[in-house]
Amino acid sequence: MDNTLNDQQQATKKTSNCALFLLILVGIPSLSTAAILIKFSEQYIGPNATVLNRFFLATIMFGIWKVILKITAHSSENSSIPSPSSYTTFDILLLILSAFVTSISHISWVWSLTETSVSNANLLHNAVPIFATFGGWLFLGQRFDKKFLIGMFLSITGVIAIGVQDLQTSADQLFGDTLALLSAVFLGANFLVTEKLRDKFSAVDILLWSCFLRVLLLFPITLATEEKIYPSSLEEWLPVFCLALFCQVIGIGIISYCLKQFSSGFVSLFLLLEPLITTALAWLIFSEHLDVFDFLAFTLVLSGLYIIKSGQGAEKTIESTSIRQIYRAVKSSDNVD
Repeated sequence: MDNTLNDQQQATKKTSNCALFLLILVGIPSLSTAAILIKFSEQYIGPNATVLNRFFLATIMFGIWKVILKITAHSSENSSIPSPSSYTTFDILLLILSAFVTSISHISWVWSLTETSVSNANLLHNAVPIFATFGGWLFLGQRFDKKFLIGMFLSITGVIAIGVQDLQTSADQLFGDTLALLSAVFLGANFLVTEKLRDKFSAVDILLWSCFLRVLLLFPITLATEEKIYPSSLEEWLPVFCLALFCQVIGIGIISYCLKQFSSGFVSLFLLLEPLITTALAWLIFSEHLDVFDFLAFTLVLSGLYIIKSGQGAEKTIESTSIRQIYRAVKSSDNVD
């Protein structure tokens, strides 16, 4: 009887994981449009204003989503939808931290696109899995076996192989390249914070409050650094609106949702599919040339992701050390002092 129950639970979990896996593959193409949309937006407004308006529109969209969910839950009286959890001081600190690191990440990212080539910025920004995996090991006590690490190495090697042909090493672009790498560090940090928040809150709640806090943080910065804060025409609003909808609400929304089940190191590795999608679109739309080297690089990335999925570290573990435990330990030591 117990064996039958365990088999059913395993089958249900496997089906759920496959559904989340496919959901990630839907979210990544949405995120892959970010660099292009940012470039369009920066024709009309500056980098900081682009980020501010992205989060401003995303806050409105997540707010509408939250209202729809509440109305749906109330009308259907669906008990499977969890009631809102109370926010502790630690939860608020995590939300503020999420808003802070993401704001730095996005400002660095859009600023890098004005200081270096899109190829350089894309390649360095895609180093997120390295920092997310290292942070998961350092702060969350996550463990990754050889399969996971080998798969990560293969995937990152494949992405580097795709971008290295277009990589420019001009000293003039060193500042922009540094900003792109910095954006990867802070985005990886946000993945870790969101992963912990997902233990308690829904993805919509997290992103609603996080985007709102980012607007509060970025508004005075934008006001002080840029002459034009908001787009002034429908044409100027369009790229920012698409950034908010496709990249923030759909792309980041799906990733945040999947962090309930999967580790941030595993989910962030799917960001490596972005340059593949961009290159494939360039081939289909603009008839850009693809050689055997490109297809080998694609194969490396996909093979690495397949190996990663079967390795230890893809799914979140109950035994992992909690940031909350670290916070409580530090607080207890302060009280003792």
